[in-house]
Amino acid sequence: MRGNSFGKMFSLTSFGESHGPAMGVVLDGVPSGLKFSLDDLQSELDRRAPGKIAGTTSRIENDVAEILSGIFEGQTLGTPIAVIIRNTNQKSSDYDKIKNDHRPGHADRTVEMKYGIRDHRGGGRASGRETVARVVAGYFAGLIIPKVEVKAFVSCLGPFEFKVIPKDIYENFAPYSFPDTSKNEEIKNYLEDLQKNGESIGGRVRIVVDHCPVGLGEPAFDKLKADFAKALLSIGAVVSFSYGLGEEMAVTLGSEVSKTLSSFGGMEGGISNGDRMLMTITFKPTSTVGEKAKEGRHDPCIIPRAIPVVEAMVKVVLADHYLRQNAYSIK
Repeated sequence: MRGNSFGKMFSLTSFGESHGPAMGVVLDGVPSGLKFSLDDLQSELDRRAPGKIAGTTSRIENDVAEILSGIFEGQTLGTPIAVIIRNTNQKSSDYDKIKNDHRPGHADRTVEMKYGIRDHRGGGRASGRETVARVVAGYFAGLIIPKVEVKAFVSCLGPFEFKVIPKDIYENFAPYSFPDTSKNEEIKNYLEDLQKNGESIGGRVRIVVDHCPVGLGEPAFDKLKADFAKALLSIGAVVSFSYGLGEEMAVTLGSEVSKTLSSFGGMEGGISNGDRMLMTITFKPTSTVGEKAKEGRHDPCIIPRAIPVVEAMVKVVLADHYLRQNAYSIK
């Protein structure tokens, strides 16, 4: 599949380019008889859709999901589920000035080196638009593990930082997913200033998982932490992953670490232990800066729109391992 698929028992294969006719995903391994709601799926896609958050890309897409297969009378059939989202607001001419230019940190140069050709319009396959497929996959993954709660939030965006886990973690922190919603207007102004000046910024996202079943993950190569790392690092612009105490482990004594299981982020030996999971990922600044950013339709910060993608990939990993674990059950 040349890197376009993820998962074993629950797998997704994404396809399409940012400025092609449509983006899409094929899901395999979804059990039959699960209740499907097009409205609920659309709600997840709307959280990621461009043009809805002030200070982000001006591209406007409704991201309407079209179900091609695998659903009948509001239930999953157990057969492959194919979903497409048509691209309706491409302005390829906005990218003409970077046709022969390579943005540092983006896949422009490496894709061309790898394949000898690239679709410069919006980044092609390397565009953030590819993530609509992941959000669709995350919705179906959630049907497999309905009791598991996954919440991601912005813990750092430029000068804005929230260092603790919010008490009401499952509150709606829209539109910027920053727990201190009193800062929303300041964040909006900050992003709009970045946009006006052709600048960009990165940040950090924390992920909380509650009610994860015990025993997910394998003790060697398919550790749960390893698959989380692969899933989350596969999201464009994510440059680091840690869990539990993370990098603090380097300067913390073993006696201190061992005092609480929360140090291990809900996983021991790569296997879920039933405790709350804590993970952290870092996003780099968006690659398009300077005059090119002012002229095109680029996000000065990808994080607010990436939150549903982050949650989706966590759900995909958990659903895959849940099915794998239960495949060994003899009834």
